[in-house]
Amino acid sequence: MLRRFNFLIKVKPLGFLYGSAGAFLSAENLVGKSGAKFPPDASVLSGLILRIYQEDSKSSKAEIDKIKKDLTVAGAFWAEESNPENFYVPIPRSRIFGKEMIDPKTRHEKESYNEWVLASGKWDLADKKKEVSNEYKWQKIGSWQKPLETILCSGLCKETPWKFTPILHPTLQDEQRHTLEKDGLFLENAVQMREDTCLVYLSTHALTDGWYRFGGESHLVEITSHELDEDSTINELLKEKIEQSFALICPAVWGSNNLSTRYPSEFKASGKPPQMLTDRPMPFRYRLGKGDGKSSSTLGIGRYAVPAGTVYVLKHELNRSWWEISE
Repeated sequence: MLRRFNFLIKVKPLGFLYGSAGAFLSAENLVGKSGAKFPPDASVLSGLILRIYQEDSKSSKAEIDKIKKDLTVAGAFWAEESNPENFYVPIPRSRIFGKEMIDPKTRHEKESYNEWVLASGKWDLADKKKEVSNEYKWQKIGSWQKPLETILCSGLCKETPWKFTPILHPTLQDEQRHTLEKDGLFLENAVQMREDTCLVYLSTHALTDGWYRFGGESHLVEITSHELDEDSTINELLKEKIEQSFALICPAVWGSNNLSTRYPSEFKASGKPPQMLTDRPMPFRYRLGKGDGKSSSTLGIGRYAVPAGTVYVLKHELNRSWWEISE
């Protein structure tokens, strides 16, 4: 039986959601925005799911072991609260969605838009040397197979719905609600999402609806699980056979769980660049160990992840679905 995602898990921030100190601080970067990372990876939610099942007294060891083997979580995505199932996924790097690219029916109304030409169903820039802006980073999953023109003209692509906001926090004295005389304030690089939006993850297992602490700063969120039909848009897309090219909607890792490289080893050995469109690899960290507070083997593992939106062009057709490859 072909596996599938059974649940869409909606994460609604209760105020600011996530704070990150970033990779480093400098005089020009006092709140560490250079290393700011949002939204939380799928590994954050998978860790929460596993912990909740482990704390459930009704779950047997055999059931926990099976969950560890079968649990699959994908994300993070985001959605408008009114329609979470038609959520937004990263746009493939092979497509450019800029505000200058408007409906060709009204393009002639503004002289500045004449530099864009719609030829053979594709947008093309007349001046090849000009840099192209890419303000729209997300498109609806329901529009995945639609042509570029349709997505642009129908408003199916969006800008990122959150912003980083530095917040000044007090460090309080133990015995009274007064700030410390020395080092009594600190900056947190928090994130604020649009009121009508939420984060979305796909999962093979559900979480009980409720409030949870979530993310690096353990901010409160409201989590609800929504059952997905077998013929939901995302499950139907993941059933399709991958031919000679595909795009990632989640970060991916080259190598094993314990070792990764900046570039695939086979390309590094051959000296030939991979046939792909991507950005630079991003640091990805997770904990390795029992995570029960008693284990001395818990260790932070650093890996390199290929960012979402990366497009691969393969030498041969795969003719296998995503679930078949992942198993």
